[in-house]
Amino acid sequence: MSKIDLHDLKNYVKENISKFHQNKIDSLKKLKLEQILRRKNPYLFKAKNVLTAQDLIKTLLDAYISSQEETIFGDFLEGLAIYICNQVYKGNKSSAEGIDLEFEKENIKYIVSIKSGPNWGNSRQITKMKGDFKKTIRILRTNNQNINIKAINGCCYGRDSSPDKGDYIKYCGQTFWEFISGNQNLFIDIIEPLGYEAKKRNDEFFESYSEIINRFTAKFLNLFCEKGKINWVKLVKFNSGK
Repeated sequence: MSKIDLHDLKNYVKENISKFHQNKIDSLKKLKLEQILRRKNPYLFKAKNVLTAQDLIKTLLDAYISSQEETIFGDFLEGLAIYICNQVYKGNKSSAEGIDLEFEKENIKYIVSIKSGPNWGNSRQITKMKGDFKKTIRILRTNNQNINIKAINGCCYGRDSSPDKGDYIKYCGQTFWEFISGNQNLFIDIIEPLGYEAKKRNDEFFESYSEIINRFTAKFLNLFCEKGKINWVKLVKFNSGK
């Protein structure tokens, strides 16, 4: 076991957090109006009495961005966790289906599925993860029946008061970061470098966001509005018609 070098950790975060911001902007620039119109429930917006095209577009776009941010930032956190574990325990990105990280400590082989937070999946998704754990354990024991293997669901934030789930252990927040690093304060240490150039990158993002709001609103007015009003019949047909 080696100690994580906090200077190296900060440099890693600063280098890779820029990719998160750039991926957000790139995702936005590739987006089409038709995509967001087909993703959400038009009946809901009618029930909420949304009257202006810009309000509708902004609500749809914000929902899309929120979903994308979770995914993109989740990928960043997974990479960060693997980097940290590699520095401390020589952990590596796993090639097994559904498994993100593999490493050994104290004569135990750990296989880890990394998620952003504790409430990440429904029962079907959890069953899939458990199946991936069992399959990986079976493969690892092909050449060594006596290997001690533990399956871990690691969550980058949050808490879980009952970590032992039977088939696997669930570590969340501080417990997870300490588990992969041996440093109980790591969950705090990673906060400061995450803000690297945040204002600058957020300003860049808002510029692209504003352009898309204006462009999508203009296109929506042309396609789905008549005499200044949203044509809900036309919009519902586009969203749900055969």
